Amino acid sequence: MTNTERTVKSTLEALHQALKKLDHAVDRKVETGRNAEAAEAELGRMIEDRSRLAQELDRSEDRANRLEEANREVSRRLVTAMETIRAVLDR
Repeated sequence: MTNTERTVKSTLEALHQALKKLDHAVDRKVETGRNAEAAEAELGRMIEDRSRLAQELDRSEDRANRLEEANREVSRRLVTAMETIRAVLDR
């Protein structure tokens, strides 16, 4: 093998190695892009879930407030009824 052939072979091998590295770098970049897209989609789902949960929480808090008001009203009526019964029994 001549000196020129060795130089060409060595140069081709270096080019081959550089192309392999470039191919791996492109693969990593594509995978990173896919991961970023997946993360962005997951973030979108999480934002939607948070919004839905916030609405459900608001509805639950409203319901709890209405139940608390109804409970106070029932309690007030029971006290009134008990006082009326006492008054009738005391006569």
